[in-house]
Amino acid sequence: MESAAVLSVIVPMYNEEAVIPALAGRLRPALDDLGVTYEVVAVDDGSTDRTAPLLLEHARAWPELRLIRLRRNSGHQAALAAGLHRAGGAWVVSIDADLQDPPEVIADMLRAAREQGVDVVYGVRSDRSTDTAFKRYTAGVYYRLMRRMIGAEIPAQAGDFRLLSRAVVDVLLSLPERAPVYRLLVPSLGFASTSVTYARERRAAGETKYPLRRMVALAWDSAANFSAAPLRVATWLGALSFLMCLGLTAFGVVVWANGTVIPGWTSLFLAVLLLSAVQLICLGLLGEYVARIYRTVQNRPSFHVGFDSSAAPAQPAESAPMRRTAAVR
Repeated sequence: MESAAVLSVIVPMYNEEAVIPALAGRLRPALDDLGVTYEVVAVDDGSTDRTAPLLLEHARAWPELRLIRLRRNSGHQAALAAGLHRAGGAWVVSIDADLQDPPEVIADMLRAAREQGVDVVYGVRSDRSTDTAFKRYTAGVYYRLMRRMIGAEIPAQAGDFRLLSRAVVDVLLSLPERAPVYRLLVPSLGFASTSVTYARERRAAGETKYPLRRMVALAWDSAANFSAAPLRVATWLGALSFLMCLGLTAFGVVVWANGTVIPGWTSLFLAVLLLSAVQLICLGLLGEYVARIYRTVQNRPSFHVGFDSSAAPAQPAESAPMRRTAAVR
């Protein structure tokens, strides 16, 4: 079945069987009220529960719902990439399944894009009181750090809830990114953008699939993919260790000039320990970058599709703004 949708909505999911009924109950009315043709591309990121069977059950009564299943859990960003590769709409929205980002805001995003003639509309959280204080604090630190390291205009409190034109999607799909971080990659392209604000809601059901370790992994991927700052940290550590070695050398000269007899093993031990630690840190940082080069040379896909409930989509029915593509390339 070919698709000629004006709007595609990508919903990455991982073990979200508890929230699917509530998601369908809110997302479908919100999209039906838009008055445009649409498709919902639900990407099952290797779930181990009944997420996929439940989605197929809803698809029988909801023809606009498509299911993409990945063979293994590849991560949130890889699931987004899989959805982007199979979304055929002139406009593409990405939204999480937990309903913390209200589907009703999609109408505001589409309206803002059309009225203002922009290619990107960010969903910005004006109220995150439903999140824990720790999550609010770490999110603020993350965005401040990324803006300082990358220099791009990154909207604060804007996650992966956004609307993109077909021009932006085509550019994203043409990039050789093996581990894309779209919340940083999209702003770096320089397309005209605007934002809509909303209050972040509580999770409708189930538990979060983004624990602290995944947040730390995202922060590291963001830094390593978009900046050489970690390598510069290694450089500064090397310079600091060199200065400390000079200090130890001056100390040894003074002790020798004063005629003080010392065994010497303490200073030697500290110097070797310091230099060894710095070398290990530098090797670890360099190794991370070499690992990324290695993955790129291998040319392995970042996701594997095991099931697609419909054929590949056709060209979209509505043409989104294309005038900025040449400048981005």
